[in-house]
Amino acid sequence: MSVTAAQGFRAAGITAGLKASQKPDLALVVNDGPEHTAAAVFTSNRVVGAPVLWSRQAVKDGAARAVVLNSGGANVCTGPGGFQDAHATAEKVADALGIGAIDVLVASTGLIGVRLAADKLLAGVPVAVGALSGDDAAGQAAATAVMTTDTVPKTAVRTVETPAGTYTVGGMAKGAGMLAPALATMLCVVTTDAVVPAQDADAALRAATRATFDRVDSDGAMSTSDTVVLMASGASGVPAEPQALTEAVTAVCADLARQLVADAEGASHDIAISVTNATTEDAALAVARAVSRSNLVKAAVFGNDPNWGRILSQVGTVPEEVAPFDPADLDVSINGVMVCRAGGAHEPPEKVDMAADRDVAITVDLHAGDAAVTLWTNDLTHAYVHENSAYSS
Repeated sequence: MSVTAAQGFRAAGITAGLKASQKPDLALVVNDGPEHTAAAVFTSNRVVGAPVLWSRQAVKDGAARAVVLNSGGANVCTGPGGFQDAHATAEKVADALGIGAIDVLVASTGLIGVRLAADKLLAGVPVAVGALSGDDAAGQAAATAVMTTDTVPKTAVRTVETPAGTYTVGGMAKGAGMLAPALATMLCVVTTDAVVPAQDADAALRAATRATFDRVDSDGAMSTSDTVVLMASGASGVPAEPQALTEAVTAVCADLARQLVADAEGASHDIAISVTNATTEDAALAVARAVSRSNLVKAAVFGNDPNWGRILSQVGTVPEEVAPFDPADLDVSINGVMVCRAGGAHEPPEKVDMAADRDVAITVDLHAGDAAVTLWTNDLTHAYVHENSAYSS
């Protein structure tokens, strides 16, 4: 189940002809209410697409009734004409649904710097509206239509039991590269049939993305189009307690985030980088991100080489004012084997088995406080280089 798992939502995924492959490329998710609460977070990249500019303004009132998403073109760096295309897309969806354009969010992914085939996109909107359904197949079709280099659609669902009844949170996401977030990463739509005030929806989404998507750093390349949307229909009639809602949205986002890592372009290992005993959570995250962005570390993991010296070297790049620690206190463990203790060699690296499983666990103990963070990344492979050199998008 996907975005249609929650009551009050319909979805569709169709082929509008934006992709040369003629694979599905246009998705639509509609909130039929009775409530139309919405929140969204976007990339912090200063270069953003026209859909981000449109949607930032459209969601400011805490409401949205539909999200239209396309693959096959990012609509970034396309000037005033590109913004007109985003606006026209929202208008076309609004006309077909009998709602206002300001209640339609727009998201696009694909090649940067090239105008969309707007005629094909706009012609596809009525087809997508006609295909709208609340069944699981429709949700899966929408998840498929936003794929670019993804090899599989990514969906997740959680249910929450309360004294007043049960509500559902569902989601879909796309992403397999350019995964280096700031508030969000990739395109994602999360839906719930709980009764949620706009302020609570915004708080839950920001807490969830901070703990999940913001801790996926596949390749250090921040997208210009990152968008994560949460919509609440209220169709279950069950009010959501803020903490429980945050936990459910976080669980869905965490599930989707792990699926992103598992589908990362060309990867052969998924790497969990845990930093423990830091002075603050931000300090731990800074250290984890430094390790995750080292091509030397990622290449070593690809080669099943537990090269802890490369890890320690990256830890040392984090300024002291950001993450205080004593280099003589640092411990590093790989897959449970402490290969570095107190800043020096400890267990023989030969004890570390990195070839038996796709998952690799790296733990860095700073011995400086009690805060901890886990960030997910992946190895650097020949396949990643080939995939990102053999085509443009």
